[in-house]
Amino acid sequence: MDKIIKGVINFRQNVYPEHKDLFGSLADGQSPDVLFATCSDSRIDPNLLTGTAPGDLFICRNAGNIIPPHSNETGGMTASIEYAVAVLGVRHIIICGHTDCGAIKGALDLNALNGLPHVKEWLGHCRSAMEIVRERHDIPHDQPVGSEHLNEAIEENVLQQVQHIRTHPVVAAKLATGKVAVHGWVYNIKTGSIRCCSHNDIVFRNFDDHYAELIEQIEA
Repeated sequence: MDKIIKGVINFRQNVYPEHKDLFGSLADGQSPDVLFATCSDSRIDPNLLTGTAPGDLFICRNAGNIIPPHSNETGGMTASIEYAVAVLGVRHIIICGHTDCGAIKGALDLNALNGLPHVKEWLGHCRSAMEIVRERHDIPHDQPVGSEHLNEAIEENVLQQVQHIRTHPVVAAKLATGKVAVHGWVYNIKTGSIRCCSHNDIVFRNFDDHYAELIEQIEA
């Protein structure tokens, strides 16, 4: 806790005074442009990664950056997505996975998680991604998916979560009318690079290639 306490003191003495006007403008409401759904992993800092400030991102985090398919059973992710899209009016949704993801390591062999029943059930939302990897490499169903397929499974999981979010009625409606865009990202912790897809994609591209037109506009 020493580091946390020192950080709070520094925030009060230095950070807050420097950004007092920003915090004042946020005191009575928020209007983020982006819903950023990512993993709970401590190595991921959405604001640092995107160069954004408080108020810019509506952030949802969980193990494995999972978006459960829409159902009549209310959950934290479902409610947060509905609020962000229907009330806050976010225009972009980013689902961001990352390399060396512990959740996906677990999903490679769910049978090894019998001592963690809640984790095992939660990671069941990754099953379609794991089955795709299994089918692609002819891995028998009585064997776990090997760790050599981890990076592929991480990307496939993001692709599947992008599809899951499309089942949420508020997202489906905004996608159909062009009022929201869904982005899939995989962040490489070691290199700082990002691979990307859109909601209709089945493969990832490098960040600069995926956003080439927007980058050109920004740098013009």
